[in-house]
Amino acid sequence: MTAQLPFEQTGPLQVPPLLRELQTQGAVHKIRTRVGDDAWLVTGYHEVRRLLDDPRLGRSHPCPSAAARSNESALFGGPLGNYATEKADHVRMRSLLQPHFTPGLMRAFRPRVVALTAELLDELARQDQPADLNAALALPLPILVICELLGVPYDDRARFRTWTQAAADVLDRPRSEQGLGELFTYGKELVARKRREPADDVISRLCATDGVGDDEVAMLAMALLFAGHETTVVQIGLGALLLLSNPDQWQALAESPDRIPDAVEEILRAPGKGGGGIPRYARGDFDICGVTIRAGDLVMLDNGAANHDPAVFPDPDRFDATRRAASHLTFGHGARYCIGAPLARIELQVALAQLVRGLPAMRLAVPVEELAVRGDVLTGGLVELPVVW
Repeated sequence: MTAQLPFEQTGPLQVPPLLRELQTQGAVHKIRTRVGDDAWLVTGYHEVRRLLDDPRLGRSHPCPSAAARSNESALFGGPLGNYATEKADHVRMRSLLQPHFTPGLMRAFRPRVVALTAELLDELARQDQPADLNAALALPLPILVICELLGVPYDDRARFRTWTQAAADVLDRPRSEQGLGELFTYGKELVARKRREPADDVISRLCATDGVGDDEVAMLAMALLFAGHETTVVQIGLGALLLLSNPDQWQALAESPDRIPDAVEEILRAPGKGGGGIPRYARGDFDICGVTIRAGDLVMLDNGAANHDPAVFPDPDRFDATRRAASHLTFGHGARYCIGAPLARIELQVALAQLVRGLPAMRLAVPVEELAVRGDVLTGGLVELPVVW
């Protein structure tokens, strides 16, 4: 049986019922993607974790034009990279970027994140109520942070935000391709500027790295710009919503800030951040859970469903800020584990700690059921988050 997954959002804090039903039937399922292509959806925690680091799966395809697609995004909807050199290319990419995002460097940057968050919350406190917490904090903080780290002018945020949103479009491939092209062109402009006027930032340091050309620096920089703010915007907004929807847990964190790191891991485990999973393509035939995957097949590794596997997370649909949820798969696993994970954790910890401490009386201005979740972009997330304090 082939399942046609529903792609409309069911709510900001809900796991789609069909996914829950599929998960009770097993770990691997034949599905049709948003664009009608056949694929395999993997929903079991242990299976997703194992396949995330399995060399039999990759992001490239020997015949990209014939490959199944998960959606229309040029960035994440189909195969990426050169099939013959994918592994070496990935190793090179990580070797170039990892030194700039080590846990130690990110910890050293934490005071700056604290200062930026404080400035944004001071501005929020002066606004009329209700105010949109997404616009006041969740959106600007990750953009400010990644701009400072990379050396991207914050004043350009309206321009590059337009292009990253277009690139993430899962419904309109021409728009997505154009956005990706505009973003790369902008990256080349920044590289040329850094060549002339280097500074203490990641793009300048990549420019100074032997053997790295302008196009490669531009590609790496724009990948960081996209990944470095789009997903964290979503996480901060949904994290605040989860706490505001559970006032007892909000209050507990205000009284015991040392619980914030655990709360952040539970927020990272939570639903509402887009859907469909991480696309991979089989590089050969293999079996998993009694299902034969053929070479070239699209395999969707649903880390969101895996994060709600009741065999690993008891009562998985309940938000519990005290849960030890650090084994979640939101950042992936293995060789492709997210390079930006230390930075994302810091931003979430700082933002939520300052929120519950600085505005302890904050509450939702509308019922949760009235909040809209985006279904047109890869990362999902809230349209707005009206609050009063």
